[in-house]
Amino acid sequence: MSGRLQDRIAVITGASRGIGRAVALGMAAEGAHVILVARTVGGLEEVDDEIRKVGGKATLVPLDLTDLAGIDRLGATIFERWGKLDILIANAGSLGTLSPLSHLDPKDWDKTLAINVTANFRMIRSFEPLLKRSDSGRAVFVTSGAAQKCQPHWGVYSTTKAALDAMVKTWAGELEKTSVRVNLLSPGPTRTAMRKKAMPGEDPTTLTRPADLVPLFIEMSMPDYTKNGEIVRYEKIKA
Repeated sequence: MSGRLQDRIAVITGASRGIGRAVALGMAAEGAHVILVARTVGGLEEVDDEIRKVGGKATLVPLDLTDLAGIDRLGATIFERWGKLDILIANAGSLGTLSPLSHLDPKDWDKTLAINVTANFRMIRSFEPLLKRSDSGRAVFVTSGAAQKCQPHWGVYSTTKAALDAMVKTWAGELEKTSVRVNLLSPGPTRTAMRKKAMPGEDPTTLTRPADLVPLFIEMSMPDYTKNGEIVRYEKIKA
């Protein structure tokens, strides 16, 4: 098959469901070889089956992103097999516990920080050399408006997303003189399991579908996309 991302190598985290799954299907349909990272083997296999139906190619990586050494191993494996990485979609994230900060269990704080911030730092550390070996490496990190809203009870999620924003913008500045471009994508309210957990009484039909976001992810992953260090917000088209 051929497409706009023909033969480009893309890592997608949180790829077994929601936004990650939709992006994996969309990029595979455009010809990318997608490296799918998620915790559950069954979920990855289901996405792989869908990718095969459209003639796409995927490599499955069952990995809990709190396994930081596992991220390093993934980077080494990508280098050995492909010698480069063209696209990183850092989508995996954790809502954490909605709670007053003073009542939050320190273990919940540490786990959310590990997934939303530290794992992304380790991917930056492991994948930067691979992205630099691409003719036009692109990295897109999924952020949230919660980083600025800072609503009561959302402390750990808001804090970790604000830290992610600062980290990614800093990294983008460090790569300004290279061919790599790094940005953040804020999808807004989206029909995902995380959103349902946070807003259980919400009407899901009013929310953006993960598939609606795919064209923007692909645009931001293209070699001709030149923005760097920006937060790009998805604007839902109103009927």
